[in-house]
Amino acid sequence: MSSRTANLELPRSMMPSRRAQVVALCVLLVALLYFLGPIYWLLVSSTKTNPELIGGSGLLPRGSVLANYRALMAWTQGQFWRWVLNSVLYSAAAGAIGTLLSVSAGYALAKFRLPGRGAVQLAILAGLLLPVSLLTVPLYLLFLNIGLVNTPWAVIIPSCVSPFGVFLGRIYVESSVPEELLEAARLDGAGETRIFLAIVLRLLAPAMVTIFLFIFVATWNNFLLPLMMISSTELKPVTLGLYGMMSYFDPRYGSVLLGSFLGVLPLIALFLGLQRYWQAGLTSGSLK
Repeated sequence: MSSRTANLELPRSMMPSRRAQVVALCVLLVALLYFLGPIYWLLVSSTKTNPELIGGSGLLPRGSVLANYRALMAWTQGQFWRWVLNSVLYSAAAGAIGTLLSVSAGYALAKFRLPGRGAVQLAILAGLLLPVSLLTVPLYLLFLNIGLVNTPWAVIIPSCVSPFGVFLGRIYVESSVPEELLEAARLDGAGETRIFLAIVLRLLAPAMVTIFLFIFVATWNNFLLPLMMISSTELKPVTLGLYGMMSYFDPRYGSVLLGSFLGVLPLIALFLGLQRYWQAGLTSGSLK
């Protein structure tokens, strides 16, 4: 797209009215407050003591953040940042493996005439409707029998399976990977593995980023699975560790909220970091 085309303005008849622009701006501001309000409340509450939280000391920060951090590290015996690192490890591993599996399965379902392909697609759609919590107990019994309970794999392996990721991968392959390109690569002598790794994965970059984000966030927020699978303190994710702090008699709520705020920072950094690549991938995919 040239700079001349980018600088063209819409005709006056197609421009939104002043009233429509004001209404759209107000709606966006309300949405911004709706999404940033809980984060601000979490940040402010993490600076308060229990009496200040219960007494309703307003929406201004206090000076107890250092004391809350010390209490957090003392209660967790210095394990808090290890829990955050465990969550990052579980979520990143599940996201990377699950993304590769999802786009591989989506590519196979979209481009190959496999026997029983329709039944597989129906099973994937059924998996989208099935609550993940229903599978936690059967998964625990399975992993207990194979000796993987209380290991990182007990959290990573179940989190790699994403019916939504397979569904999104198949839809994106059908719309973004032309059959002519694959046939041309086959005529040039490229094998199916080389075609998938060198061509298809590049075209699927926007979908892969989206699938990775969904799996990463789902694994990070998953509470019931690590609760059933993990019993060792060193292997706990941050969600399970903070739950243990809340179940303690007379917890320091400011410390728990501070831990929640610090624990969500990797997610915020991930979204801000990958958003640029996601938008760039969408643009490059549309130009191709």
